[in-house]
Amino acid sequence: MIAAAPTTQRAIDLVAMAHDASHYLLRPHTVATPTSIAQVAELLAEATRSGRPLTFRSGGTSLSGQGVTDQLLVDTRAGFRGIEVLDGGERVRVQPGATVRQVNARLARHGRRLGPDPASEIACTIGGVIANNSSGMACGIEQNTYRTLESMTLVLASGATIDSASTDSDGRDADEQLRAAAPELWAGLSALRARVLADGESMASIRRLFAMKNTMGYGLNALLDHERPIDLLVRLMIGSEGTLGWVGEAVFRTVPVAPLVATGLLVFPTLAAATAALPALVDAGLATIELMDATSLRVAQTLGDAPEAITALAIDRHAALLVEVHAATDAELALGLAAADRAIAGLTLAAPFAFSREPAARAALWHVRKGLYPAVAEARPSGTTALLEDVAVPVANLLPTCEALEALFDRHGYESAVIFGHAKDGNIHFLLTERFDTPEGVARYAAVTEEIVELVLAQGGTLKAEHGTGRIMAPFVERQYGAELTAVMRELKRLCDPAGVLNPGVIITDDPQAHLKHLKTTPTVEAEVDRCVECGYCEPTCPSRTLTLTPRQRIVVRRELAAAEARGDTALAAALRADEGYESVQSCAVDGLCGIACPVSINTGDLVRRLRSETRAPGRGIWNVAADRWDATTRTASAALTVADALPTPLVRAASSAARAVLGADVVPRYEAGLPRGGARRSRALEASPAVRFASPVSATQYTAIYLPACVGTMFGPETAAGDADGGATAAFLALCQRAGVTLLVPEGIDSLCCGTPWKSKGHTAGHAAMRDRVREAVEALGPAAAGLPIVSDAASCTEGFAGLLASESAPHRTIDAVTFAAETLLPRLEVLRRQGRVAVHPTCSTQALGATDALVAIARAVADEAVVPEAWGCCAFAGDRGMLHPELTAAATADEVRDLARLTAEGGDFDHAVSANRTCELGMSRATGMRYRHVLELLELATRPAGAV
Repeated sequence: MIAAAPTTQRAIDLVAMAHDASHYLLRPHTVATPTSIAQVAELLAEATRSGRPLTFRSGGTSLSGQGVTDQLLVDTRAGFRGIEVLDGGERVRVQPGATVRQVNARLARHGRRLGPDPASEIACTIGGVIANNSSGMACGIEQNTYRTLESMTLVLASGATIDSASTDSDGRDADEQLRAAAPELWAGLSALRARVLADGESMASIRRLFAMKNTMGYGLNALLDHERPIDLLVRLMIGSEGTLGWVGEAVFRTVPVAPLVATGLLVFPTLAAATAALPALVDAGLATIELMDATSLRVAQTLGDAPEAITALAIDRHAALLVEVHAATDAELALGLAAADRAIAGLTLAAPFAFSREPAARAALWHVRKGLYPAVAEARPSGTTALLEDVAVPVANLLPTCEALEALFDRHGYESAVIFGHAKDGNIHFLLTERFDTPEGVARYAAVTEEIVELVLAQGGTLKAEHGTGRIMAPFVERQYGAELTAVMRELKRLCDPAGVLNPGVIITDDPQAHLKHLKTTPTVEAEVDRCVECGYCEPTCPSRTLTLTPRQRIVVRRELAAAEARGDTALAAALRADEGYESVQSCAVDGLCGIACPVSINTGDLVRRLRSETRAPGRGIWNVAADRWDATTRTASAALTVADALPTPLVRAASSAARAVLGADVVPRYEAGLPRGGARRSRALEASPAVRFASPVSATQYTAIYLPACVGTMFGPETAAGDADGGATAAFLALCQRAGVTLLVPEGIDSLCCGTPWKSKGHTAGHAAMRDRVREAVEALGPAAAGLPIVSDAASCTEGFAGLLASESAPHRTIDAVTFAAETLLPRLEVLRRQGRVAVHPTCSTQALGATDALVAIARAVADEAVVPEAWGCCAFAGDRGMLHPELTAAATADEVRDLARLTAEGGDFDHAVSANRTCELGMSRATGMRYRHVLELLELATRPAGAV
């Protein structure tokens, strides 16, 4: 018997899964989360038997409405994230829930990557890549999904499952298996192919439309490219948007990564000049040619790191092309650059041009291109929806199409519309903002859509190049393909889905107004999140993504709650409020990684912290009082852990569980075996160190940095083992500074200082403000001796906290983490005396936010024979005491990294050490993995310790 797929009809789950990156909104009546292909097969078979529709969803990054439904929604991301590298990276077997970035990270060490390179690679999944025939900025149609997918395991509407590369136990190949499982489909596919091949006009239309990027309708080019029914079906499944069946696994042929890249920005006086240059640039073999119109350049001028070629322009009718040369060797790069220079030499440019291989310069250029969407989306009026659309036309028709689009947008009053895209493919993207909460906004959208359809088809183009047909272009399929090829598509749909239950209304529809129905409105709710475009880029980094909600879902719950209250839906509002406390607020790690991934820089933790501050939580008064007695508080916590360590674990756990039952699980931590004894007061180690001077009037030239050791080392003692000295990050840092001849300046009253993170993360604003003032006063009291010195702390989250406390326009200090200080200042003065074998490295959310991850890895590599960062690393969600309040959060957050470490151990052997850069993260990772994590500075101290030293 096959266990049924888990399902939910809880209001908060339905609301959370209703929203994706498109501008359509339908709330499913049920969400299923299968974990096996067999469970999906049963869901499909039941849908066909019962006539009840279903829709598949994975990453939720689709833009055309192909992933929403008011029926059964099947989440195929959570349970299908497997990646298996084959043939040394030449091929890769992937499941639909793995993201493009995750697959490419696994392939990177082989110098390979997937062919499709969509801009949403951080979040889009393989399921969507296949369902939409994804391409991207560089792959064109030569390396898209259609061209690089080798085989697939597909599930038919009947529930029959076939691996297109397999032979079954009876010796039947996949084509024979298809014939046995679905004889009418098998015969019908051959009949459709014959029908198209007998019609010269159909063949010509297919060849013309699929000579460019085209995701409109079904991939009928398969009928010209293949003969066997199984091969036809595999290719037709690509780009079918879940309307013909489901792909449970796929094998891709990978492409080599070009290790050498040169990038430049060509600025032209007019759009006409830019498009006129395309033939020569394409002939020169440029890998990337990205177009930006005049409005795009005006937006780019607002970006902080825009190059002078743009910022110095008085933009009128200008346009630009971002171009790149890719190569595998220096010789190949030289040839590519020479060819590009010849093509560019005769062009009339509006700004100086040069190729750059320097990473920072290249990143700045790409920030101009990739920053267009977030810049426009962030600046849009509250309550409007950002619409990112795409079309493709023959390259020769790119200029008249762009000029007509600009005129069209002006005529309809879309003042902030920008046009950009993949120029060498004739693939144009344009970004509009619209209000769907007024009849006027919907009418304007309907009118502009009709004019775009007329324009693109008149230019010989396709109405969807990359984003899929979805709901948005389903009414226009026949306008593009004509009656005969549309009839072929309808017959294909009938053959594959005779009950009409697979994602109805997508690609094929009888409703000419389908694109104007179920439009998503975006109510004004909260300043922290009103800019959210619901793209989903934040989701793969979120620690709670498999436990409760993601940042996008936390935001849409707030929007749905506001909408429910506005329309008087008290039942829905009450249901959402009942679950929001744990699902949204308590289980958020407020780690900030979502803000790094978000294209409009929304840190959903800011929202959660405010919601916590508005909650009348037990213990707030105690926390605020603790801010005034922090030395005593940390010593009390230290003593409690020391006592608990000496008692039987079941006894202490029972006591903590009883207190949690009375005061609440979000107030009292749960005690678990493995927590360390308490640590020592910071001042004890500082006073004993020759590297430390407390506040004094001597010259600043005697000091290298101001040192604010983290109080977390007082509460949680170090992991000790044979070969350690006193242990802990503070002791290691002091020993390293003494060894390197570095003197540190420490404020008086250090035991009463804290970075403020405990109060900030819990929403205790009064306590946070009190600690902020105390820290600022302590640093200011150092006087002239501290002028210009960097401030260093030895736990990454504490460094981030101190940086926030001390941030001001007049702040004279740079706040850096101890790993950055060690990499920049100490490591060059130290000698590694003994290598430390194989080391697992866990970056943290704070090392990412601080830009200290590279330093962390550099130190590990300096002392190890091999330093390995798991590809699946992420925030451990221990988050101060959050991992003790909600241990299930840390377990969920670390599950992928734990599996990745097991894989790495199986492939390369056991790890000799495991390191990180934050004490509570070390606790969380030690608990999750069973390995002993400690601060990377402790390993550096051990590796550079002279013989006989203690």
